[in-house]
Amino acid sequence: MAARDSSVRATRVSRVSRVSRVPPFWLVLAGILSVQFGAGVAKTLFDEVEPTTIVWLRLATSALVLLAVARPALRGRTGRDWLVVVAFGLVLGLMNWAIYQSFARIPIGLAVTLEFVGPLTLAVLGSRRARDLVWVALAGLGVLLLGLQPGDLTWAGVGFALLAGGCWAAYILLSGATGRRWQGIDGLAVASVVAAVVLTPLALGRYADQVADVRIIVLGALVGLLSSVIPYTCELVALRTMRPAVFSILMSLEPAAAALAGLVVVHELLGPVQLVAMACVVAASVGATRSGTLSEPVPD
Repeated sequence: MAARDSSVRATRVSRVSRVSRVPPFWLVLAGILSVQFGAGVAKTLFDEVEPTTIVWLRLATSALVLLAVARPALRGRTGRDWLVVVAFGLVLGLMNWAIYQSFARIPIGLAVTLEFVGPLTLAVLGSRRARDLVWVALAGLGVLLLGLQPGDLTWAGVGFALLAGGCWAAYILLSGATGRRWQGIDGLAVASVVAAVVLTPLALGRYADQVADVRIIVLGALVGLLSSVIPYTCELVALRTMRPAVFSILMSLEPAAAALAGLVVVHELLGPVQLVAMACVVAASVGATRSGTLSEPVPD
């Protein structure tokens, strides 16, 4: 049995090592595209079920998949290890719940724009070079342009989006810390369980009837794979060697990816302003990559 466990563990480490060899930039890009297409699928379900139901199905799916793949080793962990991973899980759950609540109240483009205030602020505070601020400003311009579209704002929608943005900034920092303290994707698996457990009383209590629909369960599981399992794994690995400020700049691709997902999934056409905004955020991301800061290690 011990030999079998050792073999399984070695296989998992080997798989994570292969992912780790992928350049951090491409890992982040893959995660961005995956999460936004997952959001597009989720958006098509909001007329049938509450956002909380979709968020719980998303988190529960990611928790089950990651636990099966990682089989995290829980023995020998320090109190600091547990503190970091539990905090990561709480932030993970709150971030997803808040942004889906915002999507239900205001246009998705405006919600993503407001959410980006969190990581953009982190990028500004964490920048060490003047030229990095140029890329942040260009990314900010692109995000602002993407937010200039018709749609009514509500205080609740704006508040949820800003709350999600604050959680996003905390997620960036805690994801990196978790990845450095927990081997492979063990920390992500444990954090996903924490996030799902926190929302379980709502999902299986107030909205229990919605979870009984097999079609909703299947689509929710798909959202979980696209919006949680794939992107969070990519980001967790990337953040081991990528500075949080640079990661935040690259995440400026989120609004552009959301526009692409909207076009493909819900057939939303792009206007001239959105195309200019996409050019701004892509240029900012390319500039951040060419600056050479992607290879700088993150201090523990």
